[in-house]
Order: sequence, then structure tokens, then C-alpha cells
Amino acid sequence: MAVSDPTSAKYGQYWSAEEVHDMFAPSKDTVDTVRRWLESSGIHESRIVHSDNKGWLAFDAYAQEVEDLFKAEFYEHEHASTSSMKIGCEEYHVPEHIQAHIDYITPGVKLSPIVKKSTKQKRMSHLVHSKGTVESDDSFKSAVISEKAKSLPADLQKCGSEMTPACIKALYNIPDATKAHKGNSLGLYEQGDYFAKSDLDLYYKAYAPWIPQGTYPIPALIDGANFSVPDYSPLNTGESDIDIDMAYALIYPQSVTLYQVDDQLYEPEEVATTNLFNTFLDALDGSYCTYSAFGETGNNPDIDPVYPNPRPGGYKGKLQCGVYKPTNVISASYGQAEADLPIAYTKRQCTEFLKLGLQGHSILFSSGDYGVASFHGDGSANGCLGPEGKIFNPQYPSNCPYVTSVGGTMLYADQTIKDAESVMHADLGGLSANFSSAGGFSNYFPQPSYQRNAVEKYFKKAKLSYPHYSEMEVDLNKTEGLFNRIGRAYPDVAANGAMFPAYSGGSLHHFYGASLSSPLFASVLTLINEERLAKGKGPIGFVNPVLYAHPEVLNDITNGTSAGCNSDGFSAIPGWDPATGLGTPNYPKLKKLFLSLP
Repeated sequence: MAVSDPTSAKYGQYWSAEEVHDMFAPSKDTVDTVRRWLESSGIHESRIVHSDNKGWLAFDAYAQEVEDLFKAEFYEHEHASTSSMKIGCEEYHVPEHIQAHIDYITPGVKLSPIVKKSTKQKRMSHLVHSKGTVESDDSFKSAVISEKAKSLPADLQKCGSEMTPACIKALYNIPDATKAHKGNSLGLYEQGDYFAKSDLDLYYKAYAPWIPQGTYPIPALIDGANFSVPDYSPLNTGESDIDIDMAYALIYPQSVTLYQVDDQLYEPEEVATTNLFNTFLDALDGSYCTYSAFGETGNNPDIDPVYPNPRPGGYKGKLQCGVYKPTNVISASYGQAEADLPIAYTKRQCTEFLKLGLQGHSILFSSGDYGVASFHGDGSANGCLGPEGKIFNPQYPSNCPYVTSVGGTMLYADQTIKDAESVMHADLGGLSANFSSAGGFSNYFPQPSYQRNAVEKYFKKAKLSYPHYSEMEVDLNKTEGLFNRIGRAYPDVAANGAMFPAYSGGSLHHFYGASLSSPLFASVLTLINEERLAKGKGPIGFVNPVLYAHPEVLNDITNGTSAGCNSDGFSAIPGWDPATGLGTPNYPKLKKLFLSLP
């Protein structure tokens, strides 16, 4: 990605959507070969349409024509409960000379079911959303102020036990925001949870009084999603509240754009299953709705929502394709184990994140909250992989090399903003007894070149005692290793993810999790974009190559570990590490670096 390489003359010369479509479109030879076959088979050229995204050839035909063309027998399949009809066949055939040019034919052997398959056991929301919580009480107000904290301003004396906006700004030298460049709203992805307006207003009053009451995100509602709910709603679990609180507290007067995804029938199921991001990406890029890659075309009906939703109360409109423009920076505090998803499904999504990066968008994801594991019960009882539950369980989408993965850090209770942070880790009890910043190495995606040197330096310094393997898509039942040494390494960076005060359900809580870290880092990038835009420059886009080339602009974290899978996981050491990446933001240094780039 030369447009993101600070050493390239093409840095910052982002592509248009049309240029991206052209790059990922089939070759002219492929299109011509399939066209010639169709025409020679009796489909007149006037009937053949080349899709806008250049990935499809489409034509209308009678059933007999299609059966003759594909040597297939098509059937009408009636859904038992809805009487809806779908068309499909058991198998089809195409000539050998065009097989390499065709990825997918529809309707074909795979029907698009009207009703999603039954969901898996429902996960606890914080397991999907990377959010932990500690109930608030008066102890936070009466916390003992350490001697070294007494010399600090009053609003910075309790940052180890309550990470307020004032503490965050002081910790990373972030100035008060003053700019609001048109078109630089910060995008937040939310799914399975809604914010409550009253919770935001309570937060502003208590912790960010410079934000006017009634300041809410710009709605970008996708496929029947609602905007907000009352604070007593079971769909208000705090995730959306804390993301919006964090962002507005750092970037106001700039706005937040809320990408709220899917109707209320699908959203609770999405907390329980694995269907994240496809309908979101559809809404940002209309071509993605029908994009073919890695044997996947469009949404996967076995995983993704199906619209119109036939169930009572479901969204009855068509799947929304290309209805919203992506913001310059988008943060998503969601993720799951990569092993939960088919590899082709993740590769197709990851390629779409690449396309967004080529167009100048920064996409950030929280790395997760269970160290080198996933949540309990994901892969095995302890959230790890392999027959003995010992193999580390990498997370998606942090494993995608075209996104920025953000880990979590923290101050201890007796520390101040003058102290170095550590890896975020807390015992939140029960299944969250090991709540820790996640990191590791992908089994699906190879290590990108921009991070290879940093990762090799880590291995030389860390002197890990764990056995490893160096194989993509390894057979986990046969390997003796615990992690993939050649896989995409994450997180890339980190930010504070502990003791953030926020209101949820009308009550004050203090939250833990990399869920906090992603919108925090995204806010920093949004502020840097404000500075670049003010000088007539473009947005910073995909930032990983720049940051790996200039680790000095981040605060290196060297204390703590991301435990899991009955191991100590990966420790934070000087330089990049799989616990906190390159480190936390140093705003003045980041600003200086990015303003120096074209």
C-alpha cells in the first residue's frame, strides 16, 4: 500500500472508489472469455449486463435456458412457515476452459434462506464487546490521594482509580479540541447495543461539562436499526454509551457518526453469534453487496442477516448497499475469535478493509480482553484452541493486516499520570477473572511486511519458552506449538482501558476493556486529521506503516503480561510486543510526525 507508506512518493495519494473497483475487478480476458461462452450458448450480447462493481455478469433467462446452459435441474423451494419461494439446484456444470474464470453462480446450489439458522449459546455482552465493568460506589469519591498525587491539580489526583477525560488528556498530552472540519466526523460502529440519551447527558454533566446537554451522534442507521433506547432498556448495556462518551469528550466540537447496524430482531442474536461487519460494509460500499472473493459472494446467509427480514417486526426493506459514506476514522469495539469464522469469510472482509484504507480511511478495532485466549467456552472451556485447550486463540478482525488493532493499558490505583502505564489486567470475577489486553498471532493471515522487523526484534528480545509453529491454517490437532510465529501480529498500538467512569442504565459504573482503548485512539487520529485538514492536507488513512516506521511517537509500555491458556501469555517489553503493540499515543509527537508528511 504505497499510499500509506511514508517512504513512498505516492503517500497520501488515495484512490477513488472507481479506481478501487478497477483494481479488484476481473481481468478483461476473464470477462471476455465468459461473455464469449454465454453468447456462443445462445445468450445474446444485449441481454448480458456487466455489474457496476465490475465483478458480475448478469442476464435474465427462462428456466429451460439456464438448465440447458448449466446442465442442471432447478427447483422451486418453498419455506414451510413463510411460503416464500427460493430457486436452486443440486449441482451445475460449466466448460473446463471457463472454470478458472467463474467464482460463483447464483441462483445455484446454495439457497439464500429466509430465516437464519438457530443461534449459538448467547455470550455475555462484554465478551463480545470487549467491555468489563466494576460497580461504582462512594469509594471512588473517597479514595485516598497518594503523596505524589497531591502536587497535581485536583482533577488529576485520582487518575489511577478514575480515568476521566481530564486524566486521559493529561496522560497523552492531548489538547482541548477546538476544530470541527466539515466531513471529519468520527465514526463509531455499534451492534447489539444502543445508547441512552439520558446516560450521555449525565456523563457530560459530571465529566465533560463543555459538551452541551442534548449532544448526540449523527445517525447512520443500517438495515432497520434504531437510534437510541431508554436507559432502562435491556438493549442498553453500556457499550454504545462508553464509546460515545469517550469520543465526544476528546473531539468535541467535532461530531460523532453512529453506524448502528441491523434491526432489533437480529441484533440480540448477533451478540450470541458471529455475524459482525458484513451488513455494515455493505452500507459503506455498494459493490461489497455482490463482491466475489475467496469463494464468497455477497453476504453469507448461513452467518449474516437476511433482508427483508420475514419475521414479525423485522426490517422489511431491501439490504442497504452503499447508502452511507465512510468517515475518515472508524472505531469498532467488537470482535471474536478468528476460528469462529470461515477463513474465506474473514479474507473477503479483510480485503474490504484494505479497500477502505486505499481510499484514505483509518479503521480501528479493539484487540480483545482475554489475553492470548478468547472468552470461556470459545474453542474450549478456557477459550483456547487444540485438543488440550493450550493453543493460543487469536482474535478477528485484529488479525486483519489492513486494520489498526488497539490493546488496553492501565494505571494502578496508587499511580498518577506521571507514571508509566502497564498492560490492562483485572480480576473482574467469575469468567472474567483474567480480564486482560489481548494479543497474539493469526492462523489465517500472514505477517505483513510493515511489521516484520518489529516482530523479529520482539522474538529476539523476549526469548519465549513456548513452542511455536510457522504455518498458516495449521492443523491444531497435530501441532505441538502454541502460536503461529509467522502470523499477522497484533495489537499494533494501545491506549488506556481501565476505570473509565460512565453512566449506563442511569447509574454510574467504572469500565475496563480494550473497548475503551479503540475509540480513545480513534479520537486521537481524528484530532490529527483536524490539524492536517486545516493545513490543506488529506486524512492520514491507514496508519500502521507510518507508526511501525516511527515507533518513537508512541509511549512504549514495558510492564505487564497478557496471560491466558494456562500461561503467562506475552509480556510487555521494550519495543513492539503482543500485549500493547508499539505503545500508547504521544499526541504532540504524533501530530508533528503526521503534519510533516505530504
